[in-house]
Amino acid sequence: MTQSERRTFLLQVLLKEHPEYQGLRIPADADTQRQVQNHADAVVIGAGAGLSTSAGFVYSGERFREYFSDFASKYGFTDMYSGGFYPYPTMEEYWAYWSRYIYINRYQDAPKPVYDDLFALVQDKDYFVLTTNVDHCFQKAGFDKKRLFYTQGDYGLFQCSEPCCQETYDNDKLIRQMVEAQGYIIAPDGQLTVPENPILKTYIPSELVPHCPHCGRPMSMNLRADDTFVEDEGWHRAAERYSEFLRRHEGQKFVFLELGVGYNTPVIIKYPFWQMTAKNPNAFYACINQGQAVCPPEIERQSVCIHADIGAIIAQL
Repeated sequence: MTQSERRTFLLQVLLKEHPEYQGLRIPADADTQRQVQNHADAVVIGAGAGLSTSAGFVYSGERFREYFSDFASKYGFTDMYSGGFYPYPTMEEYWAYWSRYIYINRYQDAPKPVYDDLFALVQDKDYFVLTTNVDHCFQKAGFDKKRLFYTQGDYGLFQCSEPCCQETYDNDKLIRQMVEAQGYIIAPDGQLTVPENPILKTYIPSELVPHCPHCGRPMSMNLRADDTFVEDEGWHRAAERYSEFLRRHEGQKFVFLELGVGYNTPVIIKYPFWQMTAKNPNAFYACINQGQAVCPPEIERQSVCIHADIGAIIAQL
């Protein structure tokens, strides 16, 4: 039995056990997901790094060289991720690197309209988004802020590095000042540009290095890396809204749509989605992931796993 035939068989089983889906034709792959989703009471999107990768937010190759070739020549790393862990000798150099990193991955739009296409798919549904991504792409695409839970932080927020308090701070204005101080020009469309014959700096003025307004310690990004991560009031409100959404739809026809979630933090999205699908006979689990689309045998009858580019599949739904 081919993979396509197996998916068709699984949907046939689902229709047999769930009369509410009767009347659908028996498709496979993306058609399966589209038709089941159209009959769902609610959709939960679980999004990982693979979704933003599909949207063009890649951290190596041409995009890395476009914005960090001077850092690569000076410090020897070859991708943005490695540059984030480099032990810069000064805070001025550290924030020069991170301000570019934050700006292009948070304040610039994604190169491809994958998030816009996803929003068009669910905007008329009762949906909620659970994501480990920190690039703000959902809100920029039009998703309702009150239907989003960013579990791992936000590139657009600073926090005290200690931390001395459970507060976060918007960094938009300061990040823009940092990149401009290095010689960049921010175009009207938000893209970073450089003047002709530029000499970009790999450091920022000392007065732009951020410090906590309460204790004076250095600031850090609000990203979950260790036990210093700040879960502020907004984080807890979003967590409660997500829990309430799940309670409100308990036992109903539920689609868990997992997009680009790997195995770095599977306990946040992947494993809970599997568990909730197993507990709810009316739930349907769909996973779209290039090379990592799997589900446990216990929920195969309620699942479709698609090994493909997320953006290409969403465009078909």
